[in-house]
This record gives sequence, C-alpha cells and structure tokens, in this order.
Amino acid sequence: MSTIDPKVSILLPVYNAIPFLEECLESIMVQSEQNWELLAVNDFSEDESGIILRTYAAKDSRIKVFDNTEKGIIPALRLAYSNSSGQLITRMDADDLMVPEKLKILKQILLSKGRGVLATGKVKYIAEHTLGGGYQRYEAWLNRLVDNGNHFQEIYRECVIPSPCWMVWRQDLDICKAFEPNIYPEDYDLVFRFYEFGLKPVGSDEVLHYWRDHDSRSSRNDPHYANQQYFKLKVPRFLQLDRQPERPLVLWGAGKKGKLLASMLSQKEQKFRWVCNSPSKWGHEVYGVPFESTKTVDLLENPQVIIAVGNPEDQETIRVELEELGKVKGRDYFFFC
Repeated sequence: MSTIDPKVSILLPVYNAIPFLEECLESIMVQSEQNWELLAVNDFSEDESGIILRTYAAKDSRIKVFDNTEKGIIPALRLAYSNSSGQLITRMDADDLMVPEKLKILKQILLSKGRGVLATGKVKYIAEHTLGGGYQRYEAWLNRLVDNGNHFQEIYRECVIPSPCWMVWRQDLDICKAFEPNIYPEDYDLVFRFYEFGLKPVGSDEVLHYWRDHDSRSSRNDPHYANQQYFKLKVPRFLQLDRQPERPLVLWGAGKKGKLLASMLSQKEQKFRWVCNSPSKWGHEVYGVPFESTKTVDLLENPQVIIAVGNPEDQETIRVELEELGKVKGRDYFFFC
C-alpha cells in the first residue's frame, strides 16, 4: 500500500436502497479523488439493490460487492472492512450523497495532520418534504461543532460526528476496535471509542455530505436507534470516561429524560443529588432520591453535573448559570440531551 498516495476504502452497507442507490453511487463515481475502492455489502435486500450494485461493479473494478452472511449493519460493516485494502477508511450510507470534493478534502486533512486525527466536515440535510425543527437544529449544531472544534465536549448530548462524514487512518480505526463491538447505535458507539482512544477531530468548514431524510430511514424506524438506546450508551460511557467518583454527582432535570437518567444511575448504584427548577417538587422522592433546589450545585464542593433538560432556551440559561459559578463544560458539567 502506498504511503505517498494512500487509497481510500469506502464501506457501504445497503438494504432496500433502490430509490436512492444509483444517485449515491454516482456521487462516489464523480469524486475528484480517484484513488478509492468501494466495499458494498448487500444486507439481505428485498428489492433490486444487489442487481444495481453488481451492474456498477461490472463497469468499475474499484467497486466490490458482497452479500452479507448475517443480517445487520454491524456485520455488514465488518464484512466490508475485512475485505478492504485502503490505508484510509470512511463509510457511506446508501441513501446519501457525497459532494465531489469530499474524499479529497478528508484525505488531505489526514495527510497534513498525520495519525491520531479524525477528519470530518459539515453536513446538510436534503429531503422532498419540509424538515422538522429538530433536524434543522441538529444540522446547525453539528456544523457549529466543526467551526469551534469542541466535538467531544458535547458528546453526551448527541452523536457529534455524522456517521457517513468521517475518515481515519486504518491503524487508528484498528486501535479503536473498528467494528468489533455488537453495540447499537453503532455510529454513536464508534464515536465514543474515537473519544476514548484520543483521536482529535479536525473538520473542514465546507459541506461535504448531503444527509437524506425520508420516511424509511433506519434512524426513524429501527428500534436500535430509539432515544432510549442512546441513553443506554451515554450513561456507562460517562461513568467510564468522565466520571470522577471522588466528586459529588448532580442530576439536573425532573422531566422524562431526567427520570430515565435517574433510573439508569440508580441501577448502576451511583449516588447522586437531584435538582430541578420546580419548587413544588422539592422534597419529593423518585427512586429514593429527593428533588432539591438548583442552588445545591453551588453548595457542593466541586460537583459534576449532568443536565437532562431538553429546551434550548433553558439549556442556555443553565449554561450561563454554571459558567458564572466557574464550571467548565466537558469537565464539570455535561449536557445529556
């Protein structure tokens, strides 16, 4: 494998992608970076996705097609990765589009910065319908992270790296255990491992990837991507990576997500104080923990605070309040939604 002009391996799981697959493949074919290979895995599609993949493979030897032997996106990624030969690894979703310069820009980041870097860029949603406010806020938030480079300070809020918009050196992906864990959501789990093993996100300020929203998207329909599954990742990862057990732990928020986090912390036998802004709840117990005033945070010595408040305006108020107390995001306080 050349170290002067390393090949990019693109991993592409495919399941029932006929409405969008050809457009996706065409966006790869027209990349300005031409030293790539595409490892496409047909994941038991019930439509003609496999036929489309093999038609393209017959026209371009850089495209290699495999049939999955075990249903699911993680086995598909493992199969694709095990057959890849590139020194640079990225992935793609069969309903999305690459901008023509995507591979070139991500590759140049890695070539210029060297090992230990996670190359990424900005994304834009595309859809035939009007996007909901949540999607628009998520897109804007992801792109702000690229601008400020503080991805991992926000890692417990949402997945901070869009799954089809990253590229890493093969050696770094192997250090991060690649696609070995059987944990969903697999993209979020992988980003936690990028964080755990110290990869540094470096982002392009250009939009590199068009993320397609449609009614049959896995993130809308697959139970692996339900909101509770994300929390099942967040809590143990926080306890592993950022929790300092000698410091008091505070949970801020008495709503549905706050109660879910409280349940998970209780199951992990984690002691915590529980604060909220509703005086009518103070003194009442849930899971054996009484609600207290948010002023408790200032009274405790060097606490860590996890925040389960979803309203953006309330989040900003809490952020200002904590920073006035000298608290630092990603060290002293963490947004979980």
